[in-house]
Amino acid sequence: MAPPTIITHQHPMNIRSVLNKENLNHSNFLDWHKNLRIVLKQEKKDYVLESQTPDEPPTVLKVVHDKWLKHIDDSLDVSCLMLATMVTDLQRDLELFTAFDMIEHLKEMFGQYARTERFETVRALRDIKMEDGGNVSTHVLKMKSYLYQLERLRSPYPQDLATDLFLNSFPKSYDKSEPHDDQ
Repeated sequence: MAPPTIITHQHPMNIRSVLNKENLNHSNFLDWHKNLRIVLKQEKKDYVLESQTPDEPPTVLKVVHDKWLKHIDDSLDVSCLMLATMVTDLQRDLELFTAFDMIEHLKEMFGQYARTERFETVRALRDIKMEDGGNVSTHVLKMKSYLYQLERLRSPYPQDLATDLFLNSFPKSYDKSEPHDDQ
């Protein structure tokens, strides 16, 4: 007699591996949170990060009670996933939290860090100037890295403003609108 077949309910496109790239630590919350939301959206469990687990409803309506149980189960799955993708000290601090409470606490913990990082990035972007005779490619790549950083911090610059910043960062010798003495 053949051994029993175990049926697993895996989603055909399991993308949880994106969370295995790097555990949440004290400096990568925004990237980790973005990846977590992608995974949970694909698994149709992202709603547990949006609202508290409701109180148990009266058992009068089975469908309402089943929905509540699903929320409890999904919240447990998500909180375990979140904990499994964190560094040990964060796991220890958050292990008793629900998924919703955990993400709210993390947003509060890392919100000030993101604000400071955004401020420093905008300042660097505003102040960057290419030296006369400098390498244009290197300069453009540096500016693009600042713009990418702002996107990661959920504060993207509009394209036209980014273009103006690029143009403003070049030395006067690149300005074709002003007459030059070398004619």
